[in-house]
Amino acid sequence: MDEKIDFACKTPYHIQAERILRHMINDEQYSSGAVLPNEIELARDLGISRNTLRQAINRLVAEGLLLRKKGVGTTVNTLGKASSNVRNWMSFSQEMESLGIAVRNYELHVCWEIAPREVYRFFNLRNETPLLRMSRVRGSQQAPIVFFVSYFNPAIGMTGDEDYAMPLYTILEQRYGIVVHKSVEEVSAQLADQELAGKLFIHPGDAILKRKRLVLDNTGSPVEYNIGYYRADSFTYRIEAEK
Repeated sequence: MDEKIDFACKTPYHIQAERILRHMINDEQYSSGAVLPNEIELARDLGISRNTLRQAINRLVAEGLLLRKKGVGTTVNTLGKASSNVRNWMSFSQEMESLGIAVRNYELHVCWEIAPREVYRFFNLRNETPLLRMSRVRGSQQAPIVFFVSYFNPAIGMTGDEDYAMPLYTILEQRYGIVVHKSVEEVSAQLADQELAGKLFIHPGDAILKRKRLVLDNTGSPVEYNIGYYRADSFTYRIEAEK
């Protein structure tokens, strides 16, 4: 391994380790699905603790880039997942504003609850304590477009009493000094169940778009785990690629 941790750099070690792992993922040796060196060996080569290395690996597992296989080890996910690779991502409010559509909030619920295990892995949390969960149904003045479910990193210090009439990322920046910088997304299709159909004013069995968004701040720390369920007749996800 040619790349090393720069211990004189202010960038957190787990963020540097994540960058190194991303380069390994693209290396021919591992991109074909070969098993990565074990955590003890990798941590020793990088000069960091296993816990620090595990933070980086957990992030890449949450993004779907790495797979952990019991009895085998950690490998690159050769099946891959649809990735937009969008650099200039926007919040829903900004997306709607760019189209000249006024946003209407149909539902807003905030509570503390135990989240799915994948959420704790993304936030690098060992203890499954209740997390702040916000669910919203948003759309145009005519009809709902999306049902959002978000969980927030408890390290931010959100209370649930914030003024959610303000844009979410404005709250994070102005009240908590959190500047969101990166969104890692997965898009898939599914059929609406009874609950989703009721929230989106559609029929059970109608097609919907599921969009998972992992939001990071400008230091690479996890901020928000978000799932959006969109009406297929009201939302288009555009991907631009250059060769």
